[in-house]
Amino acid sequence: MSGRLTLAIESSCDETGIALIEDGRRIVANVVASQTALHAPSGGIVPEVAARAHLRWIVPVLDEAWADAGATWDDVEAIAVTYGPGLAGSLLVGINFAKALAWVHDKPLVGVNHLEGHVYAAWLRDPGEPEPLEPVFPLVALVVSGGHTFLAEMRDHLTYRLLGTTLDDAAGEAFDKVGRLLGLGYPGGPAIGRAAESATRRDRVFPRAWLGDSYDLSFSGLKTAARRIVTEARADAGLAAAPEAPLPEDVVAELAWGFQDSVVDVLATKTIRATAATGARSLVVGGGVAANTALRARLAGEADALGVPLIVPRPALCTDNGAMIGAAGARRFGAGQRAGMDLDARPSLPLATR
Repeated sequence: MSGRLTLAIESSCDETGIALIEDGRRIVANVVASQTALHAPSGGIVPEVAARAHLRWIVPVLDEAWADAGATWDDVEAIAVTYGPGLAGSLLVGINFAKALAWVHDKPLVGVNHLEGHVYAAWLRDPGEPEPLEPVFPLVALVVSGGHTFLAEMRDHLTYRLLGTTLDDAAGEAFDKVGRLLGLGYPGGPAIGRAAESATRRDRVFPRAWLGDSYDLSFSGLKTAARRIVTEARADAGLAAAPEAPLPEDVVAELAWGFQDSVVDVLATKTIRATAATGARSLVVGGGVAANTALRARLAGEADALGVPLIVPRPALCTDNGAMIGAAGARRFGAGQRAGMDLDARPSLPLATR
């Protein structure tokens, strides 16, 4: 290897991810074992089931990462692991695995905030790819996922100022809930996105929670409104007395488009306003919902009009993965930060304060 590697472990929720990252940027290996099919029947993540699945998959995922990288422990300078926020049981699997590896192989251990990983995914590059556009400070970061939604300002590496956050539910959680209401299954985000693309009528208006001039966000009211709108649509379709009967596909597509348009409108409007107000020179977007094509397109157009480059990782790097933890972990390791063997799970762990 031409540079030193960071071995990174991510197990905060329902994805078991292990990656090897060179010099904090180049992906040497990035393996993810997804639990989506495991949790689909329940329509959401069951914490105990998720933790047990991490136990089952974490060693095979590590073995595959080593095979992909063609590296050895001599090439590794540090082990980075997510210690929060997330599901306590899932976090503990990754943390204890990382501690064992660090102790056996005498490697420094670095604790990484999962949310910081989503931000630092913007610095990653794939093997064989040309050097991507690197974010320039100051920047605004939007992290939007199943469990978290917030805007932060970065004036330099590893420094954050919270601009706004959801006051209740995350955008991704709202997508999942409305996906179930529409009969689209789990996870709701990708399913709603696909349904919305097929909509022929695009005039359905869902409410927006603007919350005045703040950068804060709220999606609980939108979920309540969506339940009412879907109930009314079922009545209009003559399905009020048939709870198991699906809505017509064209109606589902129309409602999916309206709901998605509401979420995208609020996220994009507040993000662009924050970018302009802070004088940001880059806009970074991360988290699972950042894979949404409508959100990416809206932000790309408005960022371009503002003259600010938009940097969004490819979709597989927006969802939870070890590579993003490696990028953030390498940055913290380079800043001289180490964790001890007393590192513990922090299910609630903010990235920044106002």
